[in-house]
Amino acid sequence: MALLEIKQFGFSYGTDTEQAVHNITFSVNEGEFLLLIGPSGGGKTTVLRHLKPEIAPFGKSYGEILYRGREMKQLPKRVSATEIGFVMQNPDNQIVTDKVWHELSFGLENLGIAPSVIRRRVAEMASFFGIGDWFRKDIGELSGGQKQLLNLAGVMVMQPKVLILDEPTSQLDPIAASEFLDTLTKINRELGTTVVLSEHRLEEIYCVSDRVAVIEQGRLLSIGTPRHVGDQLSTDRQSTSFSGLPTPIQVYSAIREGHCPLTVREGRQWLQTVVPAVKHKSLTKPLSAKHPAAVELKDVFFKYHKTGPDVLSGVNLTAYQGELLCVVGGNG
Repeated sequence: MALLEIKQFGFSYGTDTEQAVHNITFSVNEGEFLLLIGPSGGGKTTVLRHLKPEIAPFGKSYGEILYRGREMKQLPKRVSATEIGFVMQNPDNQIVTDKVWHELSFGLENLGIAPSVIRRRVAEMASFFGIGDWFRKDIGELSGGQKQLLNLAGVMVMQPKVLILDEPTSQLDPIAASEFLDTLTKINRELGTTVVLSEHRLEEIYCVSDRVAVIEQGRLLSIGTPRHVGDQLSTDRQSTSFSGLPTPIQVYSAIREGHCPLTVREGRQWLQTVVPAVKHKSLTKPLSAKHPAAVELKDVFFKYHKTGPDVLSGVNLTAYQGELLCVVGGNG
């Protein structure tokens, strides 16, 4: 059964004559995990914000957007607030209170839910998301990943039927992003919540989605199972979304024999069948002391406050001229 239906939807911002979205038509079934992909500025956010009437952008639109067969614009505000959850890119833009437990109960309190029900729901979500250790912390003490997880928990405590997320991992480090996406999968599989996700990190989430929709230049380019979309984009190299697909699909497109692999395991098995065993050689050689140093750090310590903890502790680092050096690590 279709929970959301978008029918020949188009939109232009403000008084602009140029359309941001053109004749987009697709539906989202109840309990489905739908992934929206495509380049920045392609129209994904515009579509997602129209699925939540309170934050729909100002402009001119045509077509229909239906929720359970009802026009979205005519949806009662209480139904929209409780049944349609939305998580934004920047976690700081969605947090409104000063304590973690205050944030979890904020939405329910505004709906006039009984205190006993609020306590039960907040306790359930705190347990489900594993935030018991920082339940009573000030929000200012949380990391970016914790803030975004709190935003998600604050939405899920409302028990929505559909959860909409607009690039929620864009400001998270790889580890926090991976954990956040794993939580989304858990919500969809264990709670049965319909998930509509716009995301650029596709290596992990692409293959676990039920369907994938590709939106480029305001148009729906393709929609179908991850394998179908991967096969289609690997054939149509003019699509800019191809370069963002998981590595196994990109490797497969160079040879196109057998079935399109989605995961690293499938990719490894596929390579063993189509590529003879070769000896692996390093593609690059590290720069040595023969190249002059551009930047050197020797036993560097740093703290933001006189009595605060060391942020840097005994750091030694040399970057050579002509070198491309990547610094990685978790937030904070």
